[in-house]
Amino acid sequence: MGSKLIQIADNFWNIRGSFKVAGFIDIGTQASLVRLASGKFIFLDSYTLSGSVLREVEQLTNHGKNVVAVLNLHPFHTIHVNWMFENYPDASHFGTARHLSKLPDLNWQPTCTEDPATQAMFSDDFEFSVPRGVDFISDDENVHFSSVLAYHLSSRTIHVDDTLMYIRLPLLMRFFGLSDALSFHPTLAKVLEKREGAVQDFRNWFGELAENWKSVENLCAAHTTSLIAQSGPSIHDRLLKAMLKIEKTLKAHESKYG
Repeated sequence: MGSKLIQIADNFWNIRGSFKVAGFIDIGTQASLVRLASGKFIFLDSYTLSGSVLREVEQLTNHGKNVVAVLNLHPFHTIHVNWMFENYPDASHFGTARHLSKLPDLNWQPTCTEDPATQAMFSDDFEFSVPRGVDFISDDENVHFSSVLAYHLSSRTIHVDDTLMYIRLPLLMRFFGLSDALSFHPTLAKVLEKREGAVQDFRNWFGELAENWKSVENLCAAHTTSLIAQSGPSIHDRLLKAMLKIEKTLKAHESKYG
């Protein structure tokens, strides 16, 4: 899978990249480039750019001079961080607490992307949301459910890593009535906090997200693909349906922990 730059909206570009599991199964990954209201740019997540994608990004950003920040939003997405530091040395680089602990020698900004103080710096252009009732950084390094979700206000686009997944089936399968699907990452059961009230906290978090971001038109998800404004069910409706699909998981956890 080669990398490509997809223009989602006037000020939002999604970079679809390659990420291979076991050295040969390419499940893909992503980063996004966003032009702020100020005219400057930020990256959501890190990715090693090359070829035509690098040339396009350089053209958009005046050879990187207009990139002011890189926001790493998923604790376990760390592979491409060094490249971003080397190629955008004048940008402010933000990471989650895990980024800072795993890569302590890099010149990180002092606050993390999950911190309200960091999110407030970009509030003219974005709203952010961190799942509640679940482990943000799991002790099991194979469990990658949680991330900081970013909602770009002017393009009405959600950038999300792993927490939500969008699967678009091939045209032939859709011809036979099989539909695409927006769903939560399958590791949800493993990250729900083992305490009373965790499920209710998760429900409340999602309810606030669904209400506050009701006008969403596009969704960019890691490891799968982008869901761009189109006919059919709205993304808001798809989000509500995704919540219904995990009811069994939530009820099982609630019956055990309260």
